[in-house]
Amino acid sequence: MTKLCKNFGLFVFTLGLLLPACRSSHDGVTGASAKAQDIPKLIEKGTSEDGLSVSLQNKRIGVKGVRILAGTEKVKNVQSLALKSNKLGDEGVAVLAESPTFQHVDKLFLWDNQVTAAGIKSLVGSAHFNNLTQLNLMKNQLGDEGVQLLMQSEKMAQVTLLDLGANSIGDEGAFAIANSPHLGNLKRLDLFRNQITSKGIEALIRSKNLPNLEYLDLTANEVTPEEIAFLEKSSELPKMKVLIIQ
Repeated sequence: MTKLCKNFGLFVFTLGLLLPACRSSHDGVTGASAKAQDIPKLIEKGTSEDGLSVSLQNKRIGVKGVRILAGTEKVKNVQSLALKSNKLGDEGVAVLAESPTFQHVDKLFLWDNQVTAAGIKSLVGSAHFNNLTQLNLMKNQLGDEGVQLLMQSEKMAQVTLLDLGANSIGDEGAFAIANSPHLGNLKRLDLFRNQITSKGIEALIRSKNLPNLEYLDLTANEVTPEEIAFLEKSSELPKMKVLIIQ
């Protein structure tokens, strides 16, 4: 009886090790990059019935996957494109920028895709993406250069939500945002976990170019508690409702 229990326990333990491995090789999230033959199925599953929305978050489809997506007939009128954590890099963004498949996209989510200033250059130079209202670039590698390119683009004119969290942005990037003439419709701006000092924050909260900004998150930047107390009282943004500086 004791031996039987031990053998059964060993079986359960081994099964417990195998099952997660099986899951990770099939779900496209925790395993390796999606195989090319699996990508059309992922696209079909992640596309709304009317083809206007595509959500492929955490699927790791890579550049090859984006090319397949660009050639998918059902998504030729897509408006909302969510591609978080897909290993796109700058090359993948260039594919997006060049393809007329994405000409109608107004909500673009590229969170965690190793995008640098080069990718932003492709995006702002594209003949498409002219109707953006929401743009999420959180957890990439834009730096000040990428932000400066973005802020110079007229593609930002209709954007109401912009997420630039965790992008190694410093004061130069903050100054570029504060001085941009294209952010008149922006309502929400996320700049958490960057390297902006009190100078950059002060430029933002006293900007004359952010008349409709209601929400500004500056959590985890380079300011002291004393500076935070001062800055929280210094906002001149007329419609500000939520200002977070920690």
